[in-house]
Amino acid sequence: MTGADACVTLCRHVAQEEAVPDDQPLTSHVSLRVPNDVIEAFDRIAGALERPRSWVMLRALRQYLEQEGREVEEDTESLAELDRGETVSSEELHRRLRKIEKTRAQEK
Repeated sequence: MTGADACVTLCRHVAQEEAVPDDQPLTSHVSLRVPNDVIEAFDRIAGALERPRSWVMLRALRQYLEQEGREVEEDTESLAELDRGETVSSEELHRRLRKIEKTRAQEK
């Protein structure tokens, strides 16, 4: 391990009173190397919130999955649709856009 990394384990048994956000009954053990500055940032946030580091890390991971992870999954599905030939012609796209514009103009 270098001076710039810390090894973090993202798993622990959690008592009911100290539940991790959206804690599930099944957990997996994961170990990874994380730069010290990232660990220090997690520790500062955990201290300010009076929560364990693992709680903050799990929350950060869930937020990533909800935002960027969802975008990756949507992009992957869009590419799969293209591969299956599920496309819309430019004419159909323009027809749909004109319909939307007409509807919005009528709402004003």
